[in-house]
Amino acid sequence: MNDQLVLSNPSIELKDSYLSFYQEWKQSGEDMVPWVIEKDPENYEDMILWLNHNKQGINTNGFVANSTYWLVANQKVVGVVNIRHELTDKLFHSGGHIGYGIRPSERRKGYATVLLRLALMESKRLGMMKVLLVCDEINEGSKKTIIKNGGIKDKDFIEEDGNILNRFWIEI
Repeated sequence: MNDQLVLSNPSIELKDSYLSFYQEWKQSGEDMVPWVIEKDPENYEDMILWLNHNKQGINTNGFVANSTYWLVANQKVVGVVNIRHELTDKLFHSGGHIGYGIRPSERRKGYATVLLRLALMESKRLGMMKVLLVCDEINEGSKKTIIKNGGIKDKDFIEEDGNILNRFWIEI
C-alpha cells in the first residue's frame, strides 16, 4: 500500500468516487458497515447535509451525535468511519464509539488499520480519552485491526440471536 491516504469530510468533490463505493458495497450483498453508508445517496447533496447535521447533533432521530469521514486513496473512497460522540446503553453493549468499513475490492491491503488509527486521532480531537470498539466474534480481520491499534479485550456481549460480539477498549 503506497497510496496517499487522507481522512476526508464527506464532500461534493468526491461524489463519483463515493457513489462507486456505495454501488460496489450494495452489489456485494454484505451488511453495510458503518451504518451511515446504508443511507441511499440518490440525492447526494441531501446525504451530505444529513451527515453534517449528524456531526452537529441536529435532527438525529434519537441517535447520538456522530461524525463520518471517508478514507481516500488517490481520490478514491476506499473506506468510511463513523465516530459516535457518546454511548447509549445499546451502543455500550453492541455498537461502540467507532464503526468502520472498507470497500470490498480494497480489503486486506492495510486500509482498515490506517483508517482506525486516523479515527482514533479524530476521536481524541473530539475530546475522547477512551473508546469502545465492537465486532462480531467471527470477524478475524476486524479483531486484528482493533488489537493492532491498542484494543484491550473486554467482556463479550451476546445478542438476542446468539451472535457473540467481542468488545475492546482503546485508550487514546
